[in-house]
This record gives sequence, structure tokens and C-alpha cells, in this order.
Amino acid sequence: MADGGPVEHGFPHLETVRAAVTALYRRLSYDTVRQFATSVPPADVAFCDADDLHLGAQRVARELVRHFRLPDARMIVAFRGMEHAANVELTAGPEYFVELNDRFRGHRRDIGAALAHEIMHVYLHRLDLSFPGTRDNEILTDTATTYLGAGWLLLDAYREDGASSQKLGYLTPEEFGYVLAKRSLAFGEDPSVWFTSAQAYAAYGRGLERARRDERVPPLTAAGWAGRRRYARERRQAQGHGLGRGSAGGGGGGCAGDVPYAFAADAGGSLRVMFPCPTCHQRIRVPVQGRVRARCGLCRTVLECDT
Repeated sequence: MADGGPVEHGFPHLETVRAAVTALYRRLSYDTVRQFATSVPPADVAFCDADDLHLGAQRVARELVRHFRLPDARMIVAFRGMEHAANVELTAGPEYFVELNDRFRGHRRDIGAALAHEIMHVYLHRLDLSFPGTRDNEILTDTATTYLGAGWLLLDAYREDGASSQKLGYLTPEEFGYVLAKRSLAFGEDPSVWFTSAQAYAAYGRGLERARRDERVPPLTAAGWAGRRRYARERRQAQGHGLGRGSAGGGGGGCAGDVPYAFAADAGGSLRVMFPCPTCHQRIRVPVQGRVRARCGLCRTVLECDT
């Protein structure tokens, strides 16, 4: 929680975020992810100063438990002074004890954001899905909260001006915007209408721009002229180096290290190109033979390619 301190910006955790999206699809399956196509609505998690603090927090927690389909998880919410925004005790259940920072007594509209992150910890715990290390695991939690329909609350809790700042979660505002944009492009839902923070709206716009770039890289047909020209040059180099021997980011097979695709030969000696799915980021492998329509086996996205 950044409370008055500096807020990190940009996309420093992008690779971990993408790995988290892939892990969600692999662990949950396409059909289960699609069950979260509708985000938690603002009315269900609204919290005003006139509400009783503890009863209101319990009500919001119940709504989030229902959204994440955790019918057996009863949340007990308490408040105390602590360094972090919140904490949850991950036991066998059926009750889970969530502690919120005392500052939320005076910032009640952000209670839903803090609870969403902690309840996602419970959800991932029950799935037995985690990343090694505290930092990466918290990024997984933020990403899952956002992609499964409650992370707009975390981005909306971001506020910053010349005198003060506030941000919840481990992702930067732009990274929250990126995951929200990924969700929006996959499910056709626009979260921007729910933002009460102007800074959150701007961060979502930057994240959306970055997410759309994922859909405009070769060998996808939506790639721009410059990307297509570079791809053609590197394809010729791969063919001239024995059909390519590289891997993503490694620069082999004629590919520079900053491109997401790589060329390699299959068992029969034919050239193939590997690239990440723009929706779930699983690696896709297709033959280099001109126009190809590929379907991601993980998220079922149909991709128009010109290889």
C-alpha cells in the first residue's frame, strides 16, 4: 500500500503478469474463466460513511465471496493498525479471518478493493495455485483479482496529486489497467465507466494501449508495416541459418532479442514460428507458409496470421 509515498509507474512486472494470466487459464480452464465474464458491479460493493463499519465490511466481503464462487468461505473482518493494507489467515476453513488496516475506517469506499485482494488469496489457496516468492505471488493475486472481475476496485483506489497519493496492490496503476484491458478485450466489458478516480481512468487508458500492442505484432495480420518488414527480414535470416535454432527472446534463428516470436524447425525440417497468444500468452507454434488461421488451445482465441 502506497499511502502518501511515491507510486511506481510503467510496466516493470509485465512478464510476471502475463505468466499469471497463462497460469489462470491453465489451472481454471477456458470454461471456468468464462464464468467470470461479468465483473462485480459497483452497487454490490458500495460503502458509504453512513454504513456501520463492521456490518458494511461483512456485507461487502459476502458479495465478493459470492462473486468468486466461494460459498463455503465465511469472512470475519476486523481492523487494526498495521504496515500493509490487509492480511488474511489461510486456514482450512470454513471461516477466514481478514484484518484491514485501521486507515480504512476513514476510507470506507476502498474497503472493497482491499477485501477483493485478500479474498482472492483464499480463492488461489483453494486452487493450490501460487508463484514462488512473495513478490511474484502477490502479482499473481493482483492479476487474478483483476482478470476475474474485481480488480477494477483496486485500480479505482489509486489516487495521486501534488500533495498526496494512494495505491493498493503490487501492480502499478498502468499494469492494473493492462490486465483490465486484457479482460475487456476478451469479454467485451468496459470497466472505465465505473472509475471514480481520474488517475485510474488515465492509467486504464495507458494499459489499454499496451494491451492492444499485443494484438499488433507479427505474425498476426494486424501487425503494422514496420513489424511486418522486420519479420520478413528475420524469416529470411532464419531460413538462411538452417531453418532457425532460436527460442523466444534468445535472438536465435535470425530473431532479435526484443521480438516475441522465434523460428525453429520441426521434426520434418519445415520452418515454424512460435509466438505468444495475445489473449492468454501461451506459446503458439504454426508453420511458416503464408496465411494461416490458428486457434489457441488454451483460451480458444482464433488468430489470423501471415507467417
